[in-house]
Amino acid sequence: MPKLRTEQQVSAGGVVYRKLKTGVEFALIKVGPIVRWQLPKGIVDEGETPEQAALREVREETGLKAKIEAPLETIEYWYVSKDKIRYHKFVHFYLMKYVSGKTDDHDHEVDEARWITAVEAVRILSFKSELDLAEKARQMIDG
Repeated sequence: MPKLRTEQQVSAGGVVYRKLKTGVEFALIKVGPIVRWQLPKGIVDEGETPEQAALREVREETGLKAKIEAPLETIEYWYVSKDKIRYHKFVHFYLMKYVSGKTDDHDHEVDEARWITAVEAVRILSFKSELDLAEKARQMIDG
């Protein structure tokens, strides 16, 4: 079996929140042919900091403008792409407070962006690492 080429990939994203009288809500995105709810994130472009990439990706994927309040965590994992490249991926996540915008203003890469209560978000997020991040964000917001 031929050895796979290994590359490193760096992405950034955020847990965007807003506080309402009814509680805290997070902005999640739905992508892919199999329904997957996840946090907005994307590749850090050349010349961009992870913070800049996180803000840009949140704007593109959710339609929302947000401001970074604190770093949350960096998630690390491995995956193999369709073109048989093995990636060691690092995703920098930030806690972000909603500033403006509407979730229906997301880009074409996303099927849907939606505000979801923090409690519900922890139930429907597709990846355990992101579910743990949402829970951590909820605890930080609650103080």
